[in-house]
Amino acid sequence: MKIINTEDSNFKEEFDGILARAKSDIKGVSSIVMNIIDEIIEDGNTAVKKHIEKFDKWEVKDDNELLISTVDMENAYNNIDEKLRASLHTAYDRIKNYHEKQLPKSWIDFEKNGTILGQKVSAVDKAGLYIPGGKAAYPSSLLMNAIPAIVAGVEEIVVCTPTPDNEINELVLAACHLCGIKKAYKVGGASAIAAMAYGTETIPKVDVITGPGNIFVATAKKLVFGEVNIDMIAGPSEIGILADSTAKPKYLAIDLLSQAEHDEMASSILITTDANIAKQTSVEVENYLKTLTRETIARTSIENRGVIIVASSMEEALELMNEIAPEHLEVMTANAFELLPYIKHAGAIFLGENTPEPIGDYIAGPNHTLPTGSTAKFYSPLNVENFMKKSSIINFSKNAIDEVGEACALLADTEGLTAHAQSVRVRLENKEK
Repeated sequence: MKIINTEDSNFKEEFDGILARAKSDIKGVSSIVMNIIDEIIEDGNTAVKKHIEKFDKWEVKDDNELLISTVDMENAYNNIDEKLRASLHTAYDRIKNYHEKQLPKSWIDFEKNGTILGQKVSAVDKAGLYIPGGKAAYPSSLLMNAIPAIVAGVEEIVVCTPTPDNEINELVLAACHLCGIKKAYKVGGASAIAAMAYGTETIPKVDVITGPGNIFVATAKKLVFGEVNIDMIAGPSEIGILADSTAKPKYLAIDLLSQAEHDEMASSILITTDANIAKQTSVEVENYLKTLTRETIARTSIENRGVIIVASSMEEALELMNEIAPEHLEVMTANAFELLPYIKHAGAIFLGENTPEPIGDYIAGPNHTLPTGSTAKFYSPLNVENFMKKSSIINFSKNAIDEVGEACALLADTEGLTAHAQSVRVRLENKEK
């Protein structure tokens, strides 16, 4: 694994390359995706079926074949291994418990002059969840996207997932049953995003679309934003690790690889203050690579997008990591919690050697749908509020409008909005309480 030092003469050039990791060729696929969206808008199910035949390699003979059977979901749930089913329930309960703590509250405030101000929080009516199903199937993504929608109180949840060769992962089906999903469809990629954004004869139009996907899915989400809300534009998975001399190289190595095995475009970045830790970790990465079932994918990722940085101090390491703003950040130091106040940008923070990133992927409770490519500087993890919206509540008494009405009208005058000003002043002319 490549090792660089902050004192190297070409370090800035190397580091700029790391920061550019998230640059994806959205421009290069935008015209393709826009054509797909236009076809869905124009032809609905006909376009959906054509895209499935082209990309997922099976022929949809009838619109009803797009729908994933709830009977199949229930059968899959009943047929999976008992321990696996118990694990799904453990994950479900922990994720639900965590997200219930996120629920925002409606509130009302009363002022002395009779003004009543407040905020009403309510769920969207329909949410669309995109669950990847290409190189790997992710039942965990179904749980992570469905549960916050359920907790938020969304009435109708729509799931879309690709089914290459008309096959779907049994565990994804089981997770759908566990989450009570009634509307799931065998459509993936940009077609799924467009179908949920605009609706077809079979697939309902939704209010918000969440879930990770490839460059085509990310581009489609960006293009339909405004027609619907979206969670974020997520790219390939990534991990950053901060480590000092107390860190265990074996732990560091396998944790770096836990992201590298996702995708050839995944990024694994270790910043350590100890050069020996850097060298030992590089050796351990190679040792572990030979044992992985997805060695080819992980090796490509590590060789092209993996790096170990040796920093002169933990202060410098923190500064660099905040600039990277990784999706996942592990802190493997003697006193991990002491660094927490200095971490400004990260999707999820894993503190201590017994908290590997995969714990967050499956069972810890916080959401694993996270901002990537430095977008943790302004995006948050998927949460309950992605499925909710807020309405302001305003009620003025006669005393209240008499007290501040003229100030309001004067501001309207300065903007040249005569009707605005008169709307207030006509009420000030009535002196009767």
